[in-house]
Amino acid sequence: MQEIPINTVTSANVVLELIYRLKIKDVMTTTLVTATKETSLRQIQEIMRREKITGLPIVMGKRLIGLVSMDDIIQALDEGYIEDQAQEHMSRNLIILEDDMPISFAINYFDRYRYHRFPVLNKHKELVGMITNRDITNALLIEINREVEELEKRSRRVEGGILSQEMYTYYIMKNDFENAGHASTEIKKRLKSASVAPQIIRRAAIASYELEMNIVVHSDGGQLIAEYGEDTLTITAKDSGPGIEDVDAALEAGYSTASEWIRSLGFGAGMGLPNARSVADTFHITSSPEGTTVEVSITLRAVEEHTDES
Repeated sequence: MQEIPINTVTSANVVLELIYRLKIKDVMTTTLVTATKETSLRQIQEIMRREKITGLPIVMGKRLIGLVSMDDIIQALDEGYIEDQAQEHMSRNLIILEDDMPISFAINYFDRYRYHRFPVLNKHKELVGMITNRDITNALLIEINREVEELEKRSRRVEGGILSQEMYTYYIMKNDFENAGHASTEIKKRLKSASVAPQIIRRAAIASYELEMNIVVHSDGGQLIAEYGEDTLTITAKDSGPGIEDVDAALEAGYSTASEWIRSLGFGAGMGLPNARSVADTFHITSSPEGTTVEVSITLRAVEEHTDES
């Protein structure tokens, strides 16, 4: 199986930004080929051959009830039950993704489970798409080309004050994965509208996303506050507990206290705080059982650029 040549930790900032920004529904294939539980494995084999696919969702109306893979077809041919109905041999314990998840989920799932494709459901648990390695890679290539074009259009440096003094507060709820990433997206839009240099916007997007997701994943909820000065963006993440027992350990890459459930969703890799600190010009953190406060600042002038290979 072809692997995705990227990951959510060491990829260049421009790729990381896209991984955080794009949702599965932005890249998945929505033209679906399906079968019913009564469809014979012989018919499914013919559908796979005709459509050049290696897996076929089995549906009842809009509800996904199973999946038949090429391995299932090969086994049916070997053991002589190719005329049986799909319901007798389809896989029922399926690993699925949801369309509102960031594509970082899909990348982690492909790495973890080594499958060729995953079904995608919407919030109503209806099958709305399929996602493959190729879907993600193609979408990232298209978006990277757009970023390059935008960079070429806005290659000039910004002189003088960049932003007027403003402050925005975003309220973040515990385990609210559906709206996760909203605050960081709004911060990015504000910086783009002020013609801030793209490499600085990427740093701000990474820092704000990581701090936002830390509130969603690890806390009981809180706020993300973005303060825009003439030349500096200050992002403050405040939550209401339970606090970080060992702050020094939490700043080490790979350290995580996330539950198995959170890890199964593709989060909790222990890179949130290290990533935020790595892209910030200043970084401060305090924590107690009453809550954690993280403050980062990023200079918005492109005169002295942050060292970055991207």
